[in-house]
Amino acid sequence: MLTYLPKRLGQGLLTVFLTVSVVFLLIRLAPGDPAAAFAGPLATSEELAAVREQFGLDAPIFQQYLIFIGQLFTGNLGTSYSFQAPAMTVVMERLPYTLTLATSSILLAALVAIPLGMWMARRADTGGEVGVNVLTVAGQSMPDFWTGIMLLTAFSVVLPIFPASGFTTWGGLVLPTITVAILQVALISRMVRREMVNNFNSPYLTIARSRGVSERLLTWRYALGNAGIPVFTALGTRFAAMLNGVVVVEVVFGWPGVGSLIVRALETRDYPLIQATVLITALLAVAVQLLIDLAYPLLDPRVRLGKAASV
Repeated sequence: MLTYLPKRLGQGLLTVFLTVSVVFLLIRLAPGDPAAAFAGPLATSEELAAVREQFGLDAPIFQQYLIFIGQLFTGNLGTSYSFQAPAMTVVMERLPYTLTLATSSILLAALVAIPLGMWMARRADTGGEVGVNVLTVAGQSMPDFWTGIMLLTAFSVVLPIFPASGFTTWGGLVLPTITVAILQVALISRMVRREMVNNFNSPYLTIARSRGVSERLLTWRYALGNAGIPVFTALGTRFAAMLNGVVVVEVVFGWPGVGSLIVRALETRDYPLIQATVLITALLAVAVQLLIDLAYPLLDPRVRLGKAASV
């Protein structure tokens, strides 16, 4: 543990640094002029030059990168062009909304997917299991935007039960959560089913069954227990991905999170805002992955992080 934790922290910070550096380069190589987006289509060449000077866009790209690195280590990534406020402040104001949506979605997915996967594993290759498996494949195949639009049409237009957009009440969280969770349920339930079927067919469960261990205990303690690490890893990985912003869902539902923010930042070529968003989401993704690694010994005492670090 003493060697593993510093090594993983170093790897994570290096990953974040390389990620934001690549994004810094790519957004400047992409077509579009932030000065023109800020000044408007009627701006003169003198006005565009003044905006470029104001934002530091007239400097060579290497000099801009050095300034960016200095800002990176101070935690101040500059002022957002479109919001005229510190970019980090704008991102941090939106982050709680994305955290709320990601947390509710992964909790709903876990509550549905794990029991569903267990049910499928206990009835593997039966008619009922095949039917449910087809439904999970369908759920995995449906695009998020299509699912969101269908839910909006059904429960905000035809039956006006939930708000169509925004987060003015907690009811506004329901439809985005279900939209995001449908795909996660399809993925996680199939993984639970696969891992538990493999465990059911393993020799140690055959021996336990021959000794009179009840099927309930075999299912909950042994089969599900040994499937815990891959399932937990999948849940954590999906949660980390959601923290990067469920862009399509946030746009469909007008959700004021990081995903819709990054869309606006890309549309306006808001370099500081893009860089701040990538930095925050990358740090969160690395932190979640580190917590997943640290939780492995709790799920399986045979896992030793010190040995993992030396591999």
